[in-house]
Amino acid sequence: MSDEQAIRDLVAEWTRATLAGEVERILPLMAEDVEFYVPGQPVMRGRAAFETGLRAVLASHRVDSHADVEQVEVSGSLAYCTTQLRVEITPLAVGASMHKAGRVLSVFRKNAAGQWQLARDANMLS
Repeated sequence: MSDEQAIRDLVAEWTRATLAGEVERILPLMAEDVEFYVPGQPVMRGRAAFETGLRAVLASHRVDSHADVEQVEVSGSLAYCTTQLRVEITPLAVGASMHKAGRVLSVFRKNAAGQWQLARDANMLS
């Protein structure tokens, strides 16, 4: 499998695992020192911080996302990808769904085992 396909597969697995609410499937897809950049929010640093945040959201909401990977560029053990992302966040109880869409720029790096993991993610959803 090519590096580009491995990254595309990682994005697809992340999307499936999020919809299924299976946080434990998502965690190995990111580096321990991962950072997430979201407009208007402080940088979220580390896998543990992401896990805490995602578990809190999934306790009360269903998250359905559609990621259309537009571009993947690989150079050695680093790669980036641009994605058009659409997300629907629906309360498990009563309430209206929230819809967000926008572009994402993600940086991946190969770990010691040769697997790609998300290292940095700049999310421009609105």
